Amino acid sequence: MLYSVTHRHRTRTHIPKSLVISLFRSSSSSSSSSPRSKYHNYYLRKRRKWPHPIYKARWHEKISQQNAMQALRTQASSSSSSVNLLSSLTESFALYNCNPTPNSYHFILKTLIQTSQFDQIHSVLNHLEKHETFQTPESILIDLIEYYGRKNKFQEAIELFFRIPNFRCDVGVDSLNCLLSVLCRRKEGLQIVPQVLLKSRLINVRLEASSFVILVKALCRFNKPVHAIGLLVDHASFSLILRTLCQQNTLECDHVMGLVEEMKKLGFCSDGTDWGNVIRFLVLRNKGVEALEALNGMKLDGFMPDVICYTMVLDAVISAGEFERADQVFDEMLVSGLVPDIHTYNVYVSGLCKQNKFDDGIKMVSSMEELGCKPNMITYNMLLSAICYRGELGMARDFFKHVRGKGGVMNSETYEMIISRMVSVGDVSEALDLLKEMVEKGLVPKPSTLDEIVSGLCQNGLVSKGLSLLTEMLGKNRV
Repeated sequence: MLYSVTHRHRTRTHIPKSLVISLFRSSSSSSSSSPRSKYHNYYLRKRRKWPHPIYKARWHEKISQQNAMQALRTQASSSSSSVNLLSSLTESFALYNCNPTPNSYHFILKTLIQTSQFDQIHSVLNHLEKHETFQTPESILIDLIEYYGRKNKFQEAIELFFRIPNFRCDVGVDSLNCLLSVLCRRKEGLQIVPQVLLKSRLINVRLEASSFVILVKALCRFNKPVHAIGLLVDHASFSLILRTLCQQNTLECDHVMGLVEEMKKLGFCSDGTDWGNVIRFLVLRNKGVEALEALNGMKLDGFMPDVICYTMVLDAVISAGEFERADQVFDEMLVSGLVPDIHTYNVYVSGLCKQNKFDDGIKMVSSMEELGCKPNMITYNMLLSAICYRGELGMARDFFKHVRGKGGVMNSETYEMIISRMVSVGDVSEALDLLKEMVEKGLVPKPSTLDEIVSGLCQNGLVSKGLSLLTEMLGKNRV
């Protein structure tokens, strides 16, 4: 029965049953055509079952883990060093009804290291190993091995490395290289490496090229390059071994050259830097001819020697007395388009001085000035010393005047060589003039130079002049 309401009183109105049925059918048809109608939603709410509860959704778990992590950080930063971070971790994640994450363990391990709470690391690792089920990232354990290395705790680092599979983690070459780097920092750790490599085969980890590079660098750092020869994997390792060998004083030249030839057969060709190290090694051992052969080998391999290589070989062949070869090397350098520097010119001038070719040496100095390479005090002193040693005082005077006329800078050694030679030939008066010029320029003569002049004056009967000179030098504080 349905009722209708009038303005003043309620009256009972009868509605036909057929009309009610038609109205219901029309509303049902409209609800079927509109899936968002209230009847359809009502049916879904009452009849349909959700596949998963909402609190077990992935996004909800992620938010819970983030909140737990934030709570752990807050507690770790506000608590004293006596708090147990492992307990804080478990309580924080239990509060939000979620499981700890690898990042949470990484966080507390880093915190324990930064705050020097080393005694808790062992318990954290045990809990991670026995109570967690996720696969531990290798980077967490690598960081811990690196920390043990900084503290020189080699045994703890080794134990953790072989314990990695217990953390549901595959042992890779990164963790092995980290352990090798840790052990190779000290000589006593390097001695343990062979045992570690043998034992590492039991956990199915193999050496890669990067591992050999670490071992080669360590052996070279501890001056054991001979033991590293069998570990060559690339050209960089070969260059490192060769450079280390060339720095050893006890090694024979044949050994180095033999290594170069042997490595060449194996496909390791020397580059320009390698040949430069070999040449320097031979020059330091006064092997001028061998150094020249190495220079030729460098050119045969297609590498153009630079000015430094030519200068080293030039010095070596001059020291060996091979002056003709020295001229050939110098001419070859000029023909190849290289511009000699002051060091190259000084070496070549020294060779001319050893051959008593003073005129050629003076001409070379003039050529240097014309080419824009200004001679230095080494150049002047070298020539003057050689000229004075041969007794060519006239030539020494002329060259000395030439240098002064050009404004060349001369030091005390330059003046003292000329003064000593003048005194020896009895020209004390001119030697005294040079001494005064030397003092006026602010240079301090050696006591032996002053003694020579005073002695020469006394021998010539000029005792008062000698005493006056001493008084003058004492007054100027030049003695």
